[in-house]
Amino acid sequence: MVIGRGPGARGGLRERKKLAVRRALSSAAIRLAVERGLENVTIEDITAEADVSVRTFGNYFSSKYEAICALGTDRARRIGAELLARPAREPLWEALVNAMLAHYEGADQAPDREWLASLKLVLTAPAIRGEYLKVNSAMQEVLAEAIAARTGMDVEQDMYPQVLAGAVTAAAQVAVGRWAAADPPVPLRPLLRSALDQLATACSGEADSGEAGRYMTEEEFKVLVRPAILGPNGPLCEPPVRRTP
Repeated sequence: MVIGRGPGARGGLRERKKLAVRRALSSAAIRLAVERGLENVTIEDITAEADVSVRTFGNYFSSKYEAICALGTDRARRIGAELLARPAREPLWEALVNAMLAHYEGADQAPDREWLASLKLVLTAPAIRGEYLKVNSAMQEVLAEAIAARTGMDVEQDMYPQVLAGAVTAAAQVAVGRWAAADPPVPLRPLLRSALDQLATACSGEADSGEAGRYMTEEEFKVLVRPAILGPNGPLCEPPVRRTP
């Protein structure tokens, strides 16, 4: 179930209540799965933990797997909304980084080792893999739509928003993978920031020159991801223009 914003104060209050129930169900699903193991948790367990009915659960989710992954999907939507809400004068890449980092609550602290190990068992279970992939797809989709809106592009016609969104989503996946594998556990937010910084460095051509610490301009990135020219043997693309010292 997709929860949107309703018009007016009453509609806003109603939607906030719905969102609160959705979050409560998802939080309960994750908490129980981590504590008991994924296969030892039922929808009835989740609804009892969240103090709602099974029928209410069905209004929000089709399965416990969807409920477990919903916090990630909702975070993706918040990041997209944050990107759209950031000042228009803020450079696109800077706005992207700030929007991403703003919505990883509690990610400045290293997690408990046992909790992280249990979470990894939940999120790597084959039964949940499909829903977990949907989270990444949602992230890429909302980012592409927000990028298109900020740049005045058409997300259906222009490749730039989807290419950039895909690159940012991949960087986030790498950071989360390193976070999950770290021993001892480490905070997630610094890894996420590092992954995004390395993406900017790689795309700006600074990795070989040793120049770092500067975000690409929108013009530089557009040059990098200019639409491919389709030739007889497949896609052809001019190399990015390198900056002269």
